[in-house]
Amino acid sequence: MELKDFEAALKRLEEIVSKLEEGELSLEQSVKLFEEGMEISRFCGKKLNDAERRVEVLLKRTDGELSEEAFEPAGQAREGD
Repeated sequence: MELKDFEAALKRLEEIVSKLEEGELSLEQSVKLFEEGMEISRFCGKKLNDAERRVEVLLKRTDGELSEEAFEPAGQAREGD
């Protein structure tokens, strides 16, 4: 499987997890799906890290210094709030 698109990769990962959770596959099939899932997981992790770096660049202050701020997805409260 060639991985290009984060959303498609995530959807495929969800399918793999669902199949593995059903528990109806042979050991060989389960291991093969697990390996594919790990590959997809690494791909998604890299894409997320790349996106985080891009967000940090966008948060650069007008004076040219990087204003590093924690990225919090909408709807998530900070600890202690």
